[in-house]
Amino acid sequence: MTHTKPQQWLQVVGHAGNFHVGEFGRLLKRFCLREQQCYQRLMDDCLRPFVPTYYGVVQRDQLDYNMMDNLLTFFNSPSIMDCKMGSRTYLEEELQTAQERPQPRRDMFQKMVAVDPAAPTEQEREQQAVLKTRYMQWRESLSSTTTLGFRVEGFRKSSGECHTNFKKTRSREQVMAALEAFVDSSSSLVQGYLKRLEHLRQALEESRFFRTHEVVGSSLLFVHDWTGRTGVWMIDFGKTVPLPPPGTLDHRTPWVQGNHEDGYLWGLDNLIDLLTDMLQLKTSKT
Repeated sequence: MTHTKPQQWLQVVGHAGNFHVGEFGRLLKRFCLREQQCYQRLMDDCLRPFVPTYYGVVQRDQLDYNMMDNLLTFFNSPSIMDCKMGSRTYLEEELQTAQERPQPRRDMFQKMVAVDPAAPTEQEREQQAVLKTRYMQWRESLSSTTTLGFRVEGFRKSSGECHTNFKKTRSREQVMAALEAFVDSSSSLVQGYLKRLEHLRQALEESRFFRTHEVVGSSLLFVHDWTGRTGVWMIDFGKTVPLPPPGTLDHRTPWVQGNHEDGYLWGLDNLIDLLTDMLQLKTSKT
């Protein structure tokens, strides 16, 4: 997590070192070909207002970076939250590769037993290793990814208070409590986020890009500050892949291997419903 002036970038989750703050309100993210291709297509899509503006590839210290808008530029001491969208966080091609060429991972085993020592099977305990997709499916079963189609990855408040321990935040009530903590129980912030999410949902339902891509591992970035300004943007497209023509997705149909559905809109529907319920509960108390 870094805080650089006059430009700033706050990283709550993800791999450290992937980002650099650029000049003129720009952000540099370690180059990913898939992400580059997605941003290039999104610049000509109705989703453009809901993603960082993309400016191409630049080099720094002999490494390539995708350059895009720094979404925090116009916020004063922002609070930020990352919500991972969809009912799964692995691509179908990753699952197929793991099935065809299984490669048990010791690091994934250690992560699993750190959360739940009883989680590995007898065979996994003997190997002291688990497959990546097995770990990811197990990880998702603990969280609201499987119950609501999204999960809170982490948030950081303007005060510097940071929360990333949401691995077992699974129920609707638990997720609502996390969101309440992020907005400090502010009705106006919830209203601001709801309006933006409803506009996003409409754009997603009209978007050709969204209709023709499997969107996996992508997040919504929530930002607000003390002025009451709010913003939500789609970020992280490293696992977003185009479907073979003429395939399309509705992003709400339950996933079964082979249909490529990702549950993104199902998750967004649930997120909007949850925030709506939060607002109604606040109204009923006043």
